[in-house]
Amino acid sequence: MQDKWSRELTTNTGFRFSVRPAKASDEAALGAFFSHVSAEDLRFRFLTGLKTVGHDRLAAMTDIDHQKTENFLAFVDGEAEIIATAMLACDDAMKIGEVAIVIRSDYKAKGISWDLLAHVSAYAKAKGLTTIQSIESRDSHAAIDMERQMGFVAGPYPDDPALMLVQRHLN
Repeated sequence: MQDKWSRELTTNTGFRFSVRPAKASDEAALGAFFSHVSAEDLRFRFLTGLKTVGHDRLAAMTDIDHQKTENFLAFVDGEAEIIATAMLACDDAMKIGEVAIVIRSDYKAKGISWDLLAHVSAYAKAKGLTTIQSIESRDSHAAIDMERQMGFVAGPYPDDPALMLVQRHLN
């Protein structure tokens, strides 16, 4: 299913980028990508005060099974530079998938997040998932607003008032 999900995307702003599933050999490039992500965006992505993304996390995002977990990488200039990542992790029943997206700071406001989330949603639906969800910091207003515009419903996250559970049922 991997090759089927590699493609060129064009955002509503006219920005063009390519997207494909991650592979183990992307670890170093993904590490370089995270050096261009703001501290706030790292906090929103990992829901912790992480300063750097180490080998274990990078390996978990690149050396994946492509069945229950997929990580889409977005590139410009062929595959010279990663500008975003969108990871989907599915439950054991393959009904619910949790998505986490992060964009390089200098590539924000180009519509990349919107197109990546639409791409991941289509992928999740094709895999037979019934729900896609995201756990967001309550402070991540831009992400929550975008998800709401895409039909997601935001609600409280159980037992953590600092977080929101944002989800959409796939038809």
